[in-house]
Amino acid sequence: MVDTTRSPAAAAVPPPRTDPTDRLFTSGWFRSLFVAELWERFGFYGMQAILVLYAVAPTGQGGLGLSAGSGAALFGAFIGITFMFALPGGWLADRVLGQQRAMVAGLALISLGCFTLALPPSPLTLIGLLFISAGFGLFKPNHQALVNMLAGTPGRREATLAAFFVGIQAIGLLAPLVIGAIGERVSWRLAFATIGAVVAVGVFTTAAGRRALGTAGAHRARPLSPAERRALLHRLLPVVGVLVLLLVVGLSAGVVPPQAALGIVGLLLIAAPWGAYRRLRRNPELTGNDRWRLSVMLRLMLAATIFWLLAGQDGSVLTLFAKDSTDRTIFGFTFPASWLQGATPLFMLLLAPLIAWQLTRLGARVAVPDKFAFGLLLAGVSFLVMTAAAALAAGGDRVSPLWLLSVYLLHALGEIVVAAVSISAIADLVPRAFLGQAIGVYWLFAALGGGLSAQVGALIDVVSGPVYYLSLAVVALAIGALFVAFRRRLNAPFVDDAPRPAAPVPAPRAARPAGQQ
Repeated sequence: MVDTTRSPAAAAVPPPRTDPTDRLFTSGWFRSLFVAELWERFGFYGMQAILVLYAVAPTGQGGLGLSAGSGAALFGAFIGITFMFALPGGWLADRVLGQQRAMVAGLALISLGCFTLALPPSPLTLIGLLFISAGFGLFKPNHQALVNMLAGTPGRREATLAAFFVGIQAIGLLAPLVIGAIGERVSWRLAFATIGAVVAVGVFTTAAGRRALGTAGAHRARPLSPAERRALLHRLLPVVGVLVLLLVVGLSAGVVPPQAALGIVGLLLIAAPWGAYRRLRRNPELTGNDRWRLSVMLRLMLAATIFWLLAGQDGSVLTLFAKDSTDRTIFGFTFPASWLQGATPLFMLLLAPLIAWQLTRLGARVAVPDKFAFGLLLAGVSFLVMTAAAALAAGGDRVSPLWLLSVYLLHALGEIVVAAVSISAIADLVPRAFLGQAIGVYWLFAALGGGLSAQVGALIDVVSGPVYYLSLAVVALAIGALFVAFRRRLNAPFVDDAPRPAAPVPAPRAARPAGQQ
């Protein structure tokens, strides 16, 4: 068990309101968080269904007119930035807003960004995407932090996180069907406006449901000091605003080509997670035992990075494969390519209860590293399947949609396991006062996966499909094998509470080689 009383900051966190006699699915906090995520997931799956198709659609049809590789890179960059915003999202909740208000603000930003995309394509398109990414980044880590606060024991947390997939994936199934049909058959702008309107409803229902959460996440765990508030208002915010303004002006004036902007985003996505992890690890309130646990967390986050790199292909390269190389005609009706995006949430809807039951039944009998290895194994096998499908379609033939459905089934299984186990493991590895920040760091590494997905996805323009998918399969299987080989060392914090020898707090240094821990 993680000691949450090691620092004065931890003591300030209000205890979670949990009643062990409550039935999980009828408790007020579960219903409130469940409904809140319904709205957020509609926005996410709606964006995932149409963004890459909107990006590659000709400008005469209301799209951005990008190539397949550039469209995939844009989608990957969007996912990466979305995950990257999870760190400031977690920090803002811990220090400024509290988790409850952060969720409401996140939904408001998503809605505003979608309404911005409903305007004609312009530099405002970039602003809209940034708003949406910031909204997802503000909502997701704080929603997950509240689940961890309220769910109780590790096995119950894993089961709760998996159970959320059941109803949420029903919305995830509905969103691609509705938004995809509107975008591909009617208007891209109307599709974005529809997402904005639906999420706007969630702003009000989530604000009204805060009462059921009680004191959990209602207040800041570590409020900013007056000096920190002044530094934030007078230094950080103006710098961020100027950088965003320069980027938007540069893109609109043609001074900064879109490819260069994506490259800048890629570099930022690579640098940010390492900097955030190092900053968290050097916090003087952490003990040597805490830092040892963080080193294990880092290895788990790297495995999650690889998984999200692979899962990021679903909304980009695999969607383009559905559009160009999949036979989508059934009984004379050709369904939109975006509809296949509904396969993953459908499989999650069907499988999440089984996975939740298995996670509860197995508990600690299956080591956390083994669960990560299982997720990576599923992803690796899925891209072996895609290698065969791409080989069959290499001559220009269209293949059965069953190939993609098989891939989405494997990705759904892997995502349920990796997502649930990742967040639960972090709750066991860090003190409660740093939970929101640690989850934000986790999503920064997920952002790294999205950023790498953007760069890797661009290769589809220059390498053959079979080679592309086979390379991804080899990477996933190799990382999974490494986790199995080192499982005992990685699982030590979850079975051994004895503190490791305390390491001295590293003193700040003015300059160190880039990338050095």
